[in-house]
Amino acid sequence: MSIADNLLQIKSSLPENVTLVAVSKTKPVSDLMEAYHAGQRIFGENKIQEMTEKWQQMPKDIEWHMIGHVQSNKVKYMIPYVKLIHGVDSLKLLKEINRLAAKWRKKVDCLLQIHIAEEETKFGLDDNELVEILNSEEFKNMQNIRVIGLMGMATFTDNQEQIKREFDHLKSLFDKHKSQKTENCQLNTLSMGMSGDYQLAIECGSTMVRIGSSIFGTR
Repeated sequence: MSIADNLLQIKSSLPENVTLVAVSKTKPVSDLMEAYHAGQRIFGENKIQEMTEKWQQMPKDIEWHMIGHVQSNKVKYMIPYVKLIHGVDSLKLLKEINRLAAKWRKKVDCLLQIHIAEEETKFGLDDNELVEILNSEEFKNMQNIRVIGLMGMATFTDNQEQIKREFDHLKSLFDKHKSQKTENCQLNTLSMGMSGDYQLAIECGSTMVRIGSSIFGTR
């Protein structure tokens, strides 16, 4: 099946309230343009340099999402155009995004990444660190970011019960904090679920899924 066929098949299976991020990392612009011509407008990349090169070459009505681990010293390259930064896992990183967004006189949307997996390799905040950030005066005074939701990645395992447990935990955190609305924090997006587990993630309450190999084929 073609990229366009894969995309249309996946989109037809998604509920209306779920946003599809097409994970296009390592894929050539020609593949992304095939998805673009099939109607996809949201693409996720995990390397800022690669995302910037694609942004420069591709139509400007695309929403670019940074889905990988973000190094503070690379933030400046994506601030001019990035729509959503998924993997914000520290107050330090939020401060850097806020500082650079102020230079561009814009607001940048972010998701706070929560560590829900039983793997040490995954990044993210624990429950206490999330509360500390949301309640800190430093965060409340940031005027050039908007935290619009939470993100998490489940353990890479075939154990569906474990994955469900991890997704349920993230959903409970999301529900617990979404009533806490301030000018720069309104939790309305729950990003969880990838090619292997997005259907389960949606059952658990995900509103944004990141799908790569099921659209573009394996890398």
